[in-house]
Amino acid sequence: MNPDLILDIVKKNTGRGRIITILEEIQKKYSYLPEEALRMVSEATGRPLVDIYGVATFYKLFSLKPRGKHLVIACSGTACHVRGGAGIAEEIQKQLGIKAGDTTPDGEISFETVNCLGACALGPIVVVDGHYFSNVTLPRVKEILHKTRVGLDRVDISTDQRIFPVEVSCPHCNHSLMDRSYRIDGYPSIKVTIAFGGDHGWLRLSCLYGSFSVDCEFKVPQDAVVNFFCPHCHAELVGTSPCDRCGAPLVPMLVRGGGGTVQICSRRGCKGHILDLSGVNL
Repeated sequence: MNPDLILDIVKKNTGRGRIITILEEIQKKYSYLPEEALRMVSEATGRPLVDIYGVATFYKLFSLKPRGKHLVIACSGTACHVRGGAGIAEEIQKQLGIKAGDTTPDGEISFETVNCLGACALGPIVVVDGHYFSNVTLPRVKEILHKTRVGLDRVDISTDQRIFPVEVSCPHCNHSLMDRSYRIDGYPSIKVTIAFGGDHGWLRLSCLYGSFSVDCEFKVPQDAVVNFFCPHCHAELVGTSPCDRCGAPLVPMLVRGGGGTVQICSRRGCKGHILDLSGVNL
């Protein structure tokens, strides 16, 4: 542990949300949040240790013990449980040779279970490094773990079952956000307006859920949090809860044709997202 490094991270991060930013940088350096580091942050910021610990344990982004290069999460919520989610979790543990909350001996994969992932209609759900696998069956567990080790970003959008198109609208005016004249990944894009610093312009996202392809009118720095707006009614698109990976505001959009919602993280580079189709007739 390098005390000077911890103090330097604290000093250069000030303002709103700085505790989250400080903990993010420490975890990037050490792959987790050592107890000694949390105590240093508490002393350097003047914040009670219980507050620092509360932030560290609230967001899934953080870990109090070393994590593997990849994080596999299985949902154990009611909807996934009744569809065989418990068996999926057991199979993952069996194939990895570890229990939930542990990391494989080679440091490659950590496994965790959570109560809900917000995609109840698609259960059982497994998430690997932000990639959602829906309707997981026991035979697919081996395939998912293989993809985890060889690289999840190696996908074919024409065949990968994690990738599927959604059409969305503004949650305020219900106007469609689809732009059929501007295609990304071969599909109509989702058009919104964003603001960052003194810049204000358009952003287009892939409508393929699971793809993170975007085009923007201006350059947004990595890790920057931007404000999203509807290009029709100009209302800000901001959810009521933060991203459980990084703490930034989530951006909600309605899934057209039903009562579902999709939310994406407003921080550039974060792959936090939630799909809830529980209100859609599938």
